[in-house]
Amino acid sequence: MIRNKFRMIYDDLVERIQTGELKANMLLPSENELAEEYQASRETIRKALKLLSEHGYIQKMQGKGSMVLDITKINFPISGLVSFQELADKMGTRTRTDVVEVKKDVMTTDIQEQFQLAVPELCWHVQRVREIDRERIILDHDYLLASLIPRLTEEACAVSLYAYLENELGLDISFAKKEITVEAPTDEDKALLDLEDYNMIVVVRSQVYLDDATLFQYTESRHRPDKFRFVDFARRKH
Repeated sequence: MIRNKFRMIYDDLVERIQTGELKANMLLPSENELAEEYQASRETIRKALKLLSEHGYIQKMQGKGSMVLDITKINFPISGLVSFQELADKMGTRTRTDVVEVKKDVMTTDIQEQFQLAVPELCWHVQRVREIDRERIILDHDYLLASLIPRLTEEACAVSLYAYLENELGLDISFAKKEITVEAPTDEDKALLDLEDYNMIVVVRSQVYLDDATLFQYTESRHRPDKFRFVDFARRKH
């Protein structure tokens, strides 16, 4: 019964945040106030708040309480090499991945150029749609050298591609070069994403390298523009 109670409180607070009743950067009522409002113990309230924090809805501020986070935009690091699953782990049940295709074939001329190869090779094409808060807002195309990845399953792509490559195949993923552009959406974007009235899409193209500087992956990640904030940290050199 206690679990049902804190889940009910969690679900209610999530709805209040998503509808804007509880706005970004405002503090939630105190634990005592929430306990009185929901007729629950402070321990039950703490469990609900812990779940809200784990799923990216609030940030606990020492000595101040819990602040509501801006869930309308999601921070994507430009310089970091972070997988969607690592981001999803912080957001809990707010995210879902739909694997559209996992296919091994000879790479096209365009992909060959991205890999900087003299002749085309076999590669995997992984196509995935990312859903956040029940909206399909990212379309990912990943191309990976089949010579380094002999087997790839839909299950691995649905859970975490990088976890499979690093933990199961022992690949040492090291760094990436990225390019960000704003483009008109393609017919495929319109078919697979919930674009609403947006007539542009943010495209992040990445060439990803192993520790030995082998270029093993080319990625094209297509984002609906209203949901993302691309962030970086810069320091001026003196």
